[in-house]
Amino acid sequence: MFFTGSLLILLLNSMISETDLILNPDGSIYHLNLLPEDVAETIITVGDPDRVGEVSKYFDRIDLKKGKREFLTHTGWIGNKRTTVISTGIGTDNIDIVLNELDALVNIDFDTRLIKEKLTRLNIIRIGTSGSLHADIPVDCILVSDYGLGFDALMNYYAYDLNPSERELQSVLDTNFYALKTVSPYLTSASLTLKEKIGFGLPHGITATAPGFYAPQGRQVRAKSAVPDFLNYLQSFKLGNQRITNLEMETAGIYALAKVLGHEALSVNAILANRATNQFSSKPEQTIDKTIQLVLERLW
Repeated sequence: MFFTGSLLILLLNSMISETDLILNPDGSIYHLNLLPEDVAETIITVGDPDRVGEVSKYFDRIDLKKGKREFLTHTGWIGNKRTTVISTGIGTDNIDIVLNELDALVNIDFDTRLIKEKLTRLNIIRIGTSGSLHADIPVDCILVSDYGLGFDALMNYYAYDLNPSERELQSVLDTNFYALKTVSPYLTSASLTLKEKIGFGLPHGITATAPGFYAPQGRQVRAKSAVPDFLNYLQSFKLGNQRITNLEMETAGIYALAKVLGHEALSVNAILANRATNQFSSKPEQTIDKTIQLVLERLW
């Protein structure tokens, strides 16, 4: 087909380049190795690829299994509800890949490389493991994240706006963490729709997302921490009925990118450690399974 003049300029300006959106030779998206028809509009994310099967074993039918690198995907059915579960690996750098590529699968036409006129809103539910920051949040409980508070650098690279409640809380957090010159946290709220559907009757709070597992989460093995009082800063924060309840590595990135891209997101945390009491769960697999079953029962 031949285009001339302003129409050609418009198309060239609108088309997403081959280096901005990379596709594999079979037409699948670069990292996830998925085709648009491979994903459902309801997506459960887990960090560990081995946990994908622990979720999909509760599906009535599995139609698709694909994997590449740490990204393993199963898509199937729970009753008449199509569901995808995908592993993200660890950290918000991986969340950047997963959220952008999931969005591209449903909202970009891979043939024309144009954004679709009608956009699809995904429901993204993270089932993850986490450590609580307070003695009254015991190991083996299930906690829902009202907000994701990111201590990583991901959202330095994206433009996004805060709603009034986020802006108020962000201002107080900025003051609280002002003395920590190495961090500048960002804040995003959960989907109210998903929280009402899945999170009722569960403890909840602000989930802190760290860019690493050891010093960035207040752990010290041999390397000396540059922020030795980091856990104390987290534990001491309080605004009204909100406090920072737990610490992990993905929630803030999921919440922030979901908001930027127009999706719904909720993080449901299996609490396996208590950093206040230095206790670790004696039955982590059972707690994770309990969390998976609760999410699936409430989701559908």
